[in-house]
Amino acid sequence: MQKSPQNAQNLAIGLDFGTTNSALALGVDGESTLATFARTDGARLSTFRSVLFFEAPDRGPAPPVIAGPRALERYFETGGNGRLLQSLKSFLASPLFTSTSVYGRTLTVEELISLLLLRLRAEVEAERGPLGRRVVMGRPVRFVSEEPADGEALPLTRLRRAAAMAGFDDVRFEFEPVAAAHSYERSLDHDELVLVGDFGGGTSDFCLVRLGPSRRRGAIDRARAIVGTEGVGLAGDAFDGEIVRAVVAPALGAGGMFRSFMEQREIPIPPWIYERLRRWHHVSFLKNADTMRFLKELRSLALERDKVEALVHLVEDDLGPQLFTAVEGTKVALSREDTHTLSFDDPPTVLSAPCARGDFERWIARQLDAIERCVDALFERTNVRASDVDRVFLTGGSALVPAVRAIFERRFGQEKLRGGEELTSVASGLALVADEER
Repeated sequence: MQKSPQNAQNLAIGLDFGTTNSALALGVDGESTLATFARTDGARLSTFRSVLFFEAPDRGPAPPVIAGPRALERYFETGGNGRLLQSLKSFLASPLFTSTSVYGRTLTVEELISLLLLRLRAEVEAERGPLGRRVVMGRPVRFVSEEPADGEALPLTRLRRAAAMAGFDDVRFEFEPVAAAHSYERSLDHDELVLVGDFGGGTSDFCLVRLGPSRRRGAIDRARAIVGTEGVGLAGDAFDGEIVRAVVAPALGAGGMFRSFMEQREIPIPPWIYERLRRWHHVSFLKNADTMRFLKELRSLALERDKVEALVHLVEDDLGPQLFTAVEGTKVALSREDTHTLSFDDPPTVLSAPCARGDFERWIARQLDAIERCVDALFERTNVRASDVDRVFLTGGSALVPAVRAIFERRFGQEKLRGGEELTSVASGLALVADEER
């Protein structure tokens, strides 16, 4: 992306802050251009990993926080010597999570997200110049953990504050599947009724929308073009969690027993420990004094001590990110291959477990059913029949999971399915929306 003399305040900026990856695009004259971000090896990516790394201070002031693809690289370079924070978007709707302490500094959810957005912004501005203060920002139809009593006010307020801290104090939100629809619309020379499915790390969102020349000419305004939206708070992270439940947790003692000297009998190991393991950013929650004391006592009492020893090592050495890198890699591989071996080697935590695609699809059956029910609810509420849909556009990383795609192939036929730019179509579409509104 080359620097432009265009006034920064007139830029059409689309910003997709995602659970796993974020992206930024600029819209100009009905076209969008993605920003790119550098890795330490010189390669450039169209996505910015939604990760923060606070390296442990070695006397003196703490090193500056690192964000994006470089954060993971530095985390592994230091052997995990620091605090890695990821999936921040998943905490937006939780009133229970307000802040965390990082090496003596208390940071709110908004401040953490703003640190990520500030560094994303700095990288773009280093390449193309000032971005200005106006942005169209994506939002899911339903936030993860959104409670009916709180609705969407809390997550949107937090997101708006975080954007303002990063210099974007003029924010308009757009549903992420609606933005993806605008990205798809560029290819149309005729009108269509389109079902858009956006599968991210934390949410699966859907939109029924009328697209094509009529909408672009203004014959159909934006409000009437959107027939309906629906969402469910699960997607790629939940799929990863099922691999952990089925493959990783048993290797770390789940389902095992320990001997109680007090009661002189064998007792099941508490399952709540392994529920924490199903989301990588919850693994670090186990590393507190009380839980670590319990885990070490459990290690001495467990009937399968080697498995609990592997669990203690995983938690004590903050190996959640490395473990979930292997888990996510298995999920991605099973989208291309029939079998894959999940491998993790950090003694005494060592895993080598063959996984079959058929088993993976069985493990995530409950999540797939929830996605289907979400689509059903959208069609029932809008009184639209599947036969009325001209095209189905699937985007987001989890759209590549064959079992997810199969839901829509069964309902609409393979010939109606379209995809592409799975990780960046939302950002591109947000930039096009911003360009239309400029």
